[in-house]
Amino acid sequence: MALKMKELMRRSGESKSTILYYVKEGLLPQPQKPKPNVHLYDEQAVEILRLIKYLQHNFNYSIAEIKTIFAQNDFGKAENFEMMVAALQMLSGGREERRYSREDLLEMTQVEEERLDAYIEAELLFERAGGFSAKEVEIVSILKRAEEMGLDKGLLDAYIAAAKRLAQEEFEAGARLMKADPDRRTEHYELFFDLILTLKPYLCNMHTVKEYQRQYRNEKEQL
Repeated sequence: MALKMKELMRRSGESKSTILYYVKEGLLPQPQKPKPNVHLYDEQAVEILRLIKYLQHNFNYSIAEIKTIFAQNDFGKAENFEMMVAALQMLSGGREERRYSREDLLEMTQVEEERLDAYIEAELLFERAGGFSAKEVEIVSILKRAEEMGLDKGLLDAYIAAAKRLAQEEFEAGARLMKADPDRRTEHYELFFDLILTLKPYLCNMHTVKEYQRQYRNEKEQL
């Protein structure tokens, strides 16, 4: 159903100036203009406006960043995950424009190239489009310290295995949900952002806290 500006404003909670700005920036499709003073917007515009607001308020995305994300998304496909992939890449350290070459990374972290290749092959480190971000620099430094201090490699292997298993479970659950109820895909996006970025780290960290507390209690009881 086509929506007039007043109806789109009412349903989205956005002002006329904001909607027109998003149209100008290419975040919203151009309205149909059957008459000179009549602009009709696709119902999908309500969902897009809601998603823009969600990304701005929850993750502080700029308009430029949202445009980058939306450029990779097809809102016509209920099960499309391109937008989520792009957003997660930004949130995991890909928001920066600065990229470092392999040579830059080696110099900044003072690791040998062979060790860097081993991190990448083990899927402990990933090279982004255009090179490495500051997040990869940070990760290499952590991995280097862990290795030099003799950390049991089994922990890192466990991280990788758990991450892969969770990633597969997340994708399959999301695909099932979107296919079962395609009319609520913006809600699906919001839910999975909250699950992946808020609930998952909360549960992982709190279970770590609980395990440390349990081990500490056991040690005290044995004294």
